[in-house]
Amino acid sequence: MLLKLVSSHSLRLPRLNSTASRLHFPEKKMASHIVGYPRMGPKRELKFALESFWDGKSSAEDLEKVSADLRASIWKQMSDAGIKYIPSNTFSYYDQILDTTAMLGAVPSRYNWSGTEIGFSTYFSMARGNASVPAMEMTKWFDTNYHFIVPELGPDLKFSYASHKAVNEYKEAKALGVDTVPVLVGPVTYLLLSKPAKGVEKTFPLLSLLHKILPIYKEVIAELKAAGASWIQFDEPTLVLDLDSHQLEAFTKAYAELESSLSGLNVLIETYFADVPAAAFKTLTSLAGVDGFGFDLVRGSKTLDLIKSEFPSGKILFAGVVDGRNIWANDLDASLITLQSLEGIVGKDKLVVSTSSSLLHTAVDLVNEPKLDQEIKSWLAFAAQKIVEVNALAKALAGKKDEAFFSANSAAQASRKSSPRVNNEAVQNSAAALKGSDHRRATNVSARLDAQQKKLNLPILPTTTIGSFPQTIELRRVRREYKAKKISEEEYISSIKEEINKVVKLQEELDIDVLVHGEPERNDMVEYFGEQLSGFAFTANGWVQSYGSRCVKPPIIYGDVSRPKPMTVFWSTAAQSMTKRPMKGMLTGPVTILNWSFVRNDQPRFETCYQIALAIKHEVEDLEKAGITVIQIDEAALREGLPLRKAEHAFYLDWAVHSFRITNTGVQDTTQIHTHMCYSNFNDIIHSIIDMDADVITIENSRSDEKLLSVFREGVKYGAGIGPGVYDIHSPRIPSTEEIADRINKMLAVLETNILWVNPDCGLKTRKYGEVKPALENMVSAAKLLRTHLASAK
Repeated sequence: MLLKLVSSHSLRLPRLNSTASRLHFPEKKMASHIVGYPRMGPKRELKFALESFWDGKSSAEDLEKVSADLRASIWKQMSDAGIKYIPSNTFSYYDQILDTTAMLGAVPSRYNWSGTEIGFSTYFSMARGNASVPAMEMTKWFDTNYHFIVPELGPDLKFSYASHKAVNEYKEAKALGVDTVPVLVGPVTYLLLSKPAKGVEKTFPLLSLLHKILPIYKEVIAELKAAGASWIQFDEPTLVLDLDSHQLEAFTKAYAELESSLSGLNVLIETYFADVPAAAFKTLTSLAGVDGFGFDLVRGSKTLDLIKSEFPSGKILFAGVVDGRNIWANDLDASLITLQSLEGIVGKDKLVVSTSSSLLHTAVDLVNEPKLDQEIKSWLAFAAQKIVEVNALAKALAGKKDEAFFSANSAAQASRKSSPRVNNEAVQNSAAALKGSDHRRATNVSARLDAQQKKLNLPILPTTTIGSFPQTIELRRVRREYKAKKISEEEYISSIKEEINKVVKLQEELDIDVLVHGEPERNDMVEYFGEQLSGFAFTANGWVQSYGSRCVKPPIIYGDVSRPKPMTVFWSTAAQSMTKRPMKGMLTGPVTILNWSFVRNDQPRFETCYQIALAIKHEVEDLEKAGITVIQIDEAALREGLPLRKAEHAFYLDWAVHSFRITNTGVQDTTQIHTHMCYSNFNDIIHSIIDMDADVITIENSRSDEKLLSVFREGVKYGAGIGPGVYDIHSPRIPSTEEIADRINKMLAVLETNILWVNPDCGLKTRKYGEVKPALENMVSAAKLLRTHLASAK
């Protein structure tokens, strides 16, 4: 039976309370708008429903019910808060770009889709792969930690209207008494974020498909109009990128083509994450049939100048003054001044208060944080609180200012500025002193690798894993009980050591060369360190979606950062004592800790990063003293902090790479420093990666279609050790020995035998042992097979 992604007929709508079907509306809603909202739910309800469905423990109807309840509660929350322009179709079972792929029927042929309404089976196969075919590529969404599923397009693809989700969700909200603004990923952004499918020329012009997808958009628009929609929002965030004139022309063409279909609707084009460049601003504000324009005025403060000089008269400005990507309470007085100046430019009835981006990138609700320190809590606003801030600003703009609310906000802002918990002079001085050196190791990498090989005596094509091993239910229970003081420290240490021993023995049985301890003591690769550093605060339910059902709980960096005592030495030395093979010390690098945290917004990001780098440097030195000879400093998120515009790249890369070098500048030549990077397009920053001067880098490669290798084919010389991932750990699929050997052979065609490492793409935390063991077995077998071939070829 085919399952519809959302069927408005079959969904059992939620009972939120006795008046769920008669939502309360304030008398008059002020000009307020929310770009989008988190999907997972305040307690990750969607995550658990998805994973239960994927595991076959619950039905499609169960999943639909949980999802409908979440959507209804979000719409009600915004309506009750007084928001005028409430979004719909920002919910997703996996990803909004994948939803657009489903809407357009752009399903790659390998999924054997029948051509009818796309159901869960096809949808989740595209997202996650299945037993016979791999998933579609996943990559970072702009400079966030969210990931999207990259569309695979080509000249022969037949598009068709294959998912009615946008219309169904609009109708669903309407049945609850909420008239929403349906949100669609704009057609040009969709194509610009796509890639040529396998077998299609890499130079294939994706924008040439515009005329093929616009008829589908017209069908969706017609259905939304028929259903009673009065507004429609197109998200076109690619307008903040460096676009050429041909790409900008595509926006003009697209909306000119859609103009007659959009007649009778109010149209909003939403941008976010950065300034809109002057040429793009001109193109955007000249688009045919568009009534309103949304801008990120938090990360795009320069756009204010363009608005002041060039905003078209008669159009509506959706001013994104409430930060959609951080958790700090808005400075309401400052925002109100900005809004009042904008009102003077665009007119009183042409200004709408909005979020800077979708609230997808922030935590859901402070209400679920009863244990969070009260002073710090007063400085924060999660998604639910940001809705209230947006409405408070809209009311103030309309002359109905809530003086008590503004006064409390002002007091919290003042307390944060003056709090001694925020400022540590000794840390500030140490970080300031770093700027006088570029912190490079004394010996070049090839000499270091020789010294390390003498000590480690590794075979060619050495095998390793990235760090984490599966986190079982039992393991999570032990950590939870220890945190709740239900078991003693002795019991906890004993349980964790037992788990480490199991992981060590398994790796020895598999004959892996450089081992890891599996990280059983760690909840998260950033949170674990943040909990042991000063200047960090933690939430109980501050979850943010990373991809699919995977959520992360970013720490909050509220003050100056330092390391009171060693963080990992105890566990690393315990693990090393269990084996004669090298055991990696596992650390998270300063740039990743920064980029995967909610960062203080009262000083430049690089200053915070240097403080973290110093803390990690002290840990590296303590690990080395304790006899750990291989230390991995993960910089999984180095690239995702890259500014969206090329002009700003050099400055960021300079301080980010410098921060990494600070961490290990003082170690001996015989200590091997590894780093790891995942899901990103590295080709444009390969020279910065080389400049990090790590001894070995392990890097995602398999799921991104081995794009990484093309950089070496193009002649970039890499002299350090490198391990491009040989299989995708984000899919449950187990690759064969032959498939992995084939991947390694492709690497050997462009990389020297003596620098190549064999490893998975990423850590194994999210996988099950039933998947991990055979996959690693095949990986080691493939490495041994190729060692034999290489030896016989000599």
